[in-house]
Amino acid sequence: MNIVTKDIRFGNEILTLTNQRVLYWQAQEMLILSDIHIGKTAHFRQHGIAIPDAVLLKDLERLKFLIEHFQPKQLMVVGDLFHADYNQNFDVFIHWMEQFQDVTKILIRGNHDRFKVEFYENLGFQTHIQKTINTLTFVHDAVKVVANSYYISGHMHPGVRIKMKGRQYLKLPCFQVNSQQLILPAFSLFTGLNTRTHLENVVNYAFTEDAVLEL
Repeated sequence: MNIVTKDIRFGNEILTLTNQRVLYWQAQEMLILSDIHIGKTAHFRQHGIAIPDAVLLKDLERLKFLIEHFQPKQLMVVGDLFHADYNQNFDVFIHWMEQFQDVTKILIRGNHDRFKVEFYENLGFQTHIQKTINTLTFVHDAVKVVANSYYISGHMHPGVRIKMKGRQYLKLPCFQVNSQQLILPAFSLFTGLNTRTHLENVVNYAFTEDAVLEL
């Protein structure tokens, strides 16, 4: 797996964007991602849509590689760690997490994270609806901004459309950034792309396997 990075300044902090759908905050030794949606593949199968577990396993393989690469002391999931009711994917994830017991795990609860707090705590996650560290506030969905505040969120699964030759378009996942908000791409590959944005003066940092593109 190829990791391409781009450093940006946001909220007076230096953050490292990657082409692997995660953000690294070196000053906090924190790996940050959003929208893993554990359980989504099994949920679809329960409803008659044959999605293989290989989709989940590929996401976890990527996350393991990124943790081993960045060696973070903290892992923050900015919402939608899980997708639906408890299913067999949860057991796979719980077993997978055992290899990272020394990493502090933080969950900003998203709209899909509907279990009681005790459930997440038993998995080793500190849980919050919103959490502020230095100048940065983490929340799952974008909020109305307050002056002199900086927000990192997920939920939107942002993407961009790039016009190609003729009537063809290329869709790419991206980080969306303006002066006060940074929206993370969905970490799971099993998600769609939302190419609309409500942000003003936004810069899209789209990415491929080989590059991070400022658009």
